Amino acid sequence: MTENTIIWNTYSLIEVETAEDKALFHRVMDGVYANDPDFIYPLENDVEGVFDPAKNKSFLTGAARRWVVMDDKRKPVARIAAFYTQKPKSGKRGGIGFFECINNRELAMKIWDLAEHWLEDEQCITIDAPVNFGDRDSFWGLLISATNPVSYRENYNPAYYRPWIEERGYALEIEQSTYDITNATFNYERFSKISDRVMSKGNYRFVYVDYSKLNQFAADFVQIYNEAWAFHDDFEPLTPEALKKRLKEIKPAMPKEFAVFAYDNDRPIGFFIAILEINQVFKRFKGKMGLWQQLQFLLYRSSINKAKGIVFGVVPDYHNLGIETGLIMKCYDGIKDDKIVKSMELAWIGDFNPKMISMLESLGAKKTKIHHTYRKEISENI
Repeated sequence: MTENTIIWNTYSLIEVETAEDKALFHRVMDGVYANDPDFIYPLENDVEGVFDPAKNKSFLTGAARRWVVMDDKRKPVARIAAFYTQKPKSGKRGGIGFFECINNRELAMKIWDLAEHWLEDEQCITIDAPVNFGDRDSFWGLLISATNPVSYRENYNPAYYRPWIEERGYALEIEQSTYDITNATFNYERFSKISDRVMSKGNYRFVYVDYSKLNQFAADFVQIYNEAWAFHDDFEPLTPEALKKRLKEIKPAMPKEFAVFAYDNDRPIGFFIAILEINQVFKRFKGKMGLWQQLQFLLYRSSINKAKGIVFGVVPDYHNLGIETGLIMKCYDGIKDDKIVKSMELAWIGDFNPKMISMLESLGAKKTKIHHTYRKEISENI
């Protein structure tokens, strides 16, 4: 275990370095969520992958540190991570995430001070929180409200975190909404007419992923992604090698009907990718994923009754032509007769995307969760 430093009263600080430190980092949640029946542990392997330079490309242009706080009984009661990346267009951007703390404001302020001071010393110009050291689709945003259980790689937080973050000068940067749609609420009649018109055009094709042609589908995904996301700030192109690895990882949770690609003749123009809502099984594992848990997942996978849309993209030249509707209807056609899957969750819909929000609401989707991404400007470095 790393050497301790007293930070406040009888609380001591450990910087996470050893395997024992990492175990303590995960055990903080045992106390924070001991009496919360809605909490589902994130997989420890997923979290550790964030802090592994061999797995996380963010280390190529940045760095990360994390700490655990122990009480006088050697029990882990709080944790925090801080990280930054050097962005090609916007400079050095800081982030704070993986924060957990018992309901003790003074202790929370102490560890946030620590994280912020390090980022200020590194001359970051902003700090986003609570966020991930990596892609936005995982561990991003503070949970504000929810009527459905937490999904895979989605942050779950006690209500008392929000005032702590806001009082430190963090302002709302993005409101992220999650929507849920069921067979009963889906506005099938309206959207089937739209999709019929799109699909009747001979040059458009909507197809399910074929795992025997994974190389081609990975290349098509990358081509669509790099065209569709190029206008975003700090865009970084995706590579076929990284995408193919990710598709192989999620294959057990992604039946072929859950991955739909759109083409104009042979040009890839859009995709919609969903997975099974695997937290319905992972909630049994308390963050562990060894061989025994993998076998249990295979055993219980057929009981999962929800899908989760994880990425949706159409290249700019084909916006507002009905391609989005065609992708959704093709996916719906593939799973509508499924006897188990009854609903689909569509997550991470930012308030900067009102067209997507409007489309989902017209589909019959209902908002079920809200997350907030906060930002703090570090004025002296601007």
